[in-house]
Amino acid sequence: MKLASPQPFTFTGGDRAVLLLHGFTGNSADVRMLGRFLEKKGYTCHAPIYKGHGVPPEQLVHTGPEDWWQDVMDAYNHLRDMGHEKIAAVGLSLGGVFSLKLAYTQPILGVVPMCAPMYIKSEEIMYQGVLAYAREYKKRERKSPEQIEEEMFAFKQAPMNTLRALQSLIRDVRNNIDMIYAPTFVVQARHDEMINTDSANIIYNGVESNVKQIKWYEESSHVITLDKQRDELHEDIYSFLEQLDW
Repeated sequence: MKLASPQPFTFTGGDRAVLLLHGFTGNSADVRMLGRFLEKKGYTCHAPIYKGHGVPPEQLVHTGPEDWWQDVMDAYNHLRDMGHEKIAAVGLSLGGVFSLKLAYTQPILGVVPMCAPMYIKSEEIMYQGVLAYAREYKKRERKSPEQIEEEMFAFKQAPMNTLRALQSLIRDVRNNIDMIYAPTFVVQARHDEMINTDSANIIYNGVESNVKQIKWYEESSHVITLDKQRDELHEDIYSFLEQLDW
């Protein structure tokens, strides 16, 4: 069964614009509820889908951070082309890393990195995560167990240069966060199973903004936007955005 591919979205809510960025192996569905919430509060929200994401996992291994950064820049420029000069960036996981990169390379009004890694536990852990993602995708396609095993065997033969490039991107962003002067709200799930949670402290301590805050969500895990504290998260992000100099 062919799965319907998730799509980028633009929710037109008002003059204030927010760029919503999903994580590695994720897609726009990860930030869709947040986008709908902010739209109702008068914000225009746009979320891209990075190349190789939201499609069969075999396509993921042929893409990398440079492709995804281009997708982020295209999304940023999409909001600019819509007439929005003041843009805030909110990103989950890898999207949080990209939101930080935007904050020191482009005019960004405020930035919200959510569960954003500043270093990777190990390439092996990342690789296991990709394998789990690939297997789950094939299950959702309702393929037989035999076919899944056959395809997974082939998938494991493909070179995975993406992960090394991803580590390099994260290292580069970490080395530049002291160039961020935009207001920053660091969001971190206490039970984050994917990244080292000390990343949140590194971001909070590293950014040079005079306006910065950090909040730990005690009952949440990595994909915090879909977890049990998501309503609280929505309200907190809205409160932060309302304080910005629109």
